[in-house]
Amino acid sequence: MTHHAQLDWQDGQPFSRTFGDVYFSRASGLEETRHVFLHHNALAERFAALPEHGQFCIGETGFGTGLNVLCAWQCFEQYAPATARLHVVSTEKFPLTPDDLRQALALWPELTPYSDELLAQYDILTPGWHRFVLRGGRVTLTLLVGDALETLPELDARVDAWFLDGFAPAKNPEMWQPALFEQMARLSAPGATFATFTSAGAVRRGLIAAGFAVEKVPGYGHKREMCRGRLEHAPEPGWQAPWFARPATVLAERSAIVIGGGIAGAASAASLARRGWQVSLLDRHRALAQEASGNPQGVLYAKLSPHFTPLTRLVLAGYGYSLRTLHSELPQSEANWQACGVLQLPHEGDSPQKQAELAAAGLPDGFLRQVDRHEASELAGLDLPSGGLFFPQAGWLNPARLIARLTDHANIRRVVGATALELAWNPAERLWTAYGQDGPLAVGAVVVIAGGADAAAFDATHHLPLKRIRGQVTVAPATAESRRLKTVLCGEGYIAPARYDSHCLGATFKFNTDDLSVQPGEHRENLAMLSGLCPELYQALGGEQLPDEALGGRAAFRCTSPDYLPIVGPVVDRAAFLERYRALGQDATRRLDAPAPWVEGLYVNTAHGSRGMITAPLSGEILAAYLEGEPAPLPKPLLDAIHPSRFLLRDLIRQKIKP
Repeated sequence: MTHHAQLDWQDGQPFSRTFGDVYFSRASGLEETRHVFLHHNALAERFAALPEHGQFCIGETGFGTGLNVLCAWQCFEQYAPATARLHVVSTEKFPLTPDDLRQALALWPELTPYSDELLAQYDILTPGWHRFVLRGGRVTLTLLVGDALETLPELDARVDAWFLDGFAPAKNPEMWQPALFEQMARLSAPGATFATFTSAGAVRRGLIAAGFAVEKVPGYGHKREMCRGRLEHAPEPGWQAPWFARPATVLAERSAIVIGGGIAGAASAASLARRGWQVSLLDRHRALAQEASGNPQGVLYAKLSPHFTPLTRLVLAGYGYSLRTLHSELPQSEANWQACGVLQLPHEGDSPQKQAELAAAGLPDGFLRQVDRHEASELAGLDLPSGGLFFPQAGWLNPARLIARLTDHANIRRVVGATALELAWNPAERLWTAYGQDGPLAVGAVVVIAGGADAAAFDATHHLPLKRIRGQVTVAPATAESRRLKTVLCGEGYIAPARYDSHCLGATFKFNTDDLSVQPGEHRENLAMLSGLCPELYQALGGEQLPDEALGGRAAFRCTSPDYLPIVGPVVDRAAFLERYRALGQDATRRLDAPAPWVEGLYVNTAHGSRGMITAPLSGEILAAYLEGEPAPLPKPLLDAIHPSRFLLRDLIRQKIKP
């Protein structure tokens, strides 16, 4: 399990106790980076040669202090066209703590404009993948926390230049393996280059065996030699399931229609707008965030399994991205959000023993820790019936405020009161038109359907197995005693600290109903939940004497899928898919090669359930990666786990449906 780097500071510079090695040249780490990685990958010249809206991808083995990334970012801004974008994918087994990173980056004042922006989003890092959006989306960093030999095989990217870094081969032989060089070759774009500070024979031989041409050149400072080179012989691509491949994207223009003005739609629109797309965001209501995203307070926390299931890995990635988004986009306030911490208390299905297993799973203390009843009560400000898990980074947010911020972009046209009833594809112009009752609503090269369960209302998406679950939240007036609550409490339900003199609590789960009227009986269910979660708080709000007329609230539908994972990605033609892959019904191990029958330019982003504030913001980056050919923000197995085609594939293999 991943832990943070263990450092000693020698003469003001970081030294790894684990590897017994320095992070950079004692003489000048800055100039060493520029000489080894920037100059010998010819980055200034290659950045300057990028076309408008071009992009460049750097792969790095060993994020360390982030020095290489910041130098590349600085060089990119100096030489690249204003509309070009830089992507960096970096691996790191032992990430620095935020305090250590801040201390290390303070050594280079000239990088302050870049390091400050990175540090504003850099927090305690859990194992897994972390997406950083920098400079308004012009620069992205995908930081893979874990062993490079485990993370890189799950990466879907095309790397233009490699920073082959890390502690010296003699100090860290486990990384400098043939398997690493093979992954570099697999992930390399045509003409990809590499540079590394070492000229060790085993490294040179390994790179040559993987297909790279290698040459020795003068090193920096006291290092006599280093290596650089380029991919000369690309490896034969291995078989990949075509039904989960990226669609080939040939766009008539960089324009999109996004249907649905909740958090999934807003995130989709924002990620594309940041990349220069013109986006029409359609919503059938008179304002955005009128359905489940209209609740006054949503909870930001990660409900996890100690076994790191696909859902847990997805939640960890989404949780980190949502927090980074909030810290960079919205100031903390009573109106917007508060990182007040979340206490997860045991309840049916989540015993103290399970919580102890999760606390012992190796996640950093700054991410979560188990607390006893006394500490939990101190953190909450009220007496609690038990201890639990405390998530110090977490808290609550007002979803509508985040949606308003994400969609406040010059490239986003918000069209409200507009119900998209039909989608029509014009093959000659390669454009979609969304039609409403009175005619066309918007035109775009791509459509993203993000309208919850209504995503299945169109012919091309009717096969998606979406279901609605009604949920009602209760808004209760705060009292002098209830205002003592300092953290969000979660268990069977949740309650948040007061916002504008009211507490939001809930939410109910009701199946098989289309009724969204507020039900007094469900308010009582929410209060009954609270009485078990925190009896003192229940009494502080009035307990059994709290009259119905004092309570407010709203009901909305959550949208979920049969496996409770979101559905994010490209859409196929159902009939053609079943016919093309019908052989899987007889033999699921068949390695079929026929490309999937994609519906051109059609994507879906839905089924985020009760985790919308965690998984939906990241989903916009997932779709942008598909459409722009960027490095994926999630491991390939996770992208497959949330792919819209997974249900057709499963039913075909299980012979539940016939072509």
